Amino acid sequence: MPATPHQGHVVVAPDKFKGTLEGAEAAARIAAGIRRAAPGTEVRELPVADGGEGTLAAALAAGFTRVAAKVAGPTGLPVDAALAVRGTTAVVELAQASGLARLPGGRTAPLAAGSYGVGQLISRAVAQGARRIVLGLGGSAGTDGGAGMLQALGVSLLDADGVELPPGGASLRRLARIDLGTSAHLMDGVEVVVACDVDNPLLGPRGAAAVYGPQKGADGEDLLVLEEGLTRFADVVAAAVGRDVREAPGAGAAGGVGFAALAVLGATMRPGIELLLDLLGFDGAVRGARLVVTGEGCLDAQTLHGKAPAGVAAAAARAGVRVAAVAGRVELSEREWRSAGFVAAYALAELGETPGEGMTRAGELAEVAGERLAADLLRR
Repeated sequence: MPATPHQGHVVVAPDKFKGTLEGAEAAARIAAGIRRAAPGTEVRELPVADGGEGTLAAALAAGFTRVAAKVAGPTGLPVDAALAVRGTTAVVELAQASGLARLPGGRTAPLAAGSYGVGQLISRAVAQGARRIVLGLGGSAGTDGGAGMLQALGVSLLDADGVELPPGGASLRRLARIDLGTSAHLMDGVEVVVACDVDNPLLGPRGAAAVYGPQKGADGEDLLVLEEGLTRFADVVAAAVGRDVREAPGAGAAGGVGFAALAVLGATMRPGIELLLDLLGFDGAVRGARLVVTGEGCLDAQTLHGKAPAGVAAAAARAGVRVAAVAGRVELSEREWRSAGFVAAYALAELGETPGEGMTRAGELAEVAGERLAADLLRR
């Protein structure tokens, strides 16, 4: 017998399930299961992101328009990328241009990889009429302090002979002076808001090179070279712009791109999921909802420290709406996930018949999770 429709819709707002499902596909699959188990229930799909990879996809799913752009990848080779535009707001995802996934053949280039393509995407956004740039940081391939991004926006980084520096963090050791060039004119009246969930400074044991360099292929000697380059860069930038933000929380994000955005572009920083939920209109979507469903690849200790599902749970709680989680794996205890605000948590790994199906049959099992949570939470 069909379930009786209840008042109040359901919002399905997952992040990507890394390695298996993009956020939009996860939302669609979970929603399909809910609709099948609770016919007549209105289900709204609103995939989310926390500012890293998946940010562009979330913006597009929320109605932003995709603008294609061929830009320089992290090693300078051209890559096909995109940004998202709605009105005078543009979303730029660093990983689209300068992410680890953009390295040719997956070969790391810790000393030479740069962020030039990010600047090209920002420039394209401004050319499209954007007056507000939301810059999602995460997954960067390089540690150049954002130098490449600035060069793409018209800043000249010159050595002692007045020659422009080549890409990469290693070359910054030779930086003698900065000419802000056309960047001030290009970015005049443009607000830059950085979606960032790390509080690392640019330099030192918690800095961009020391903490994140090894993930990008840097060994011990490389780290010393990168730290020297970033230190020189910070000194010269501070002299040029009249303020020193090397210690600012988030300056070390994305190989120091956070530093360049703060120091030269006058950016502000906001927690990634908080910024994205505002951008995607989450408060409006959840108004009057009966249930919110969120999720990600693994519900674990990191989830509790500002990742997308925790941000969704907090926002839903402010609206007085219950939240359930669907994840590939659930590594939190029931006490932990309940204290984070979830009324239920479903693990794809526990819904399959054999180990590993949470990865190989993620889409099907996400639908099963949708059916299960609908039976548990909506048929009452």
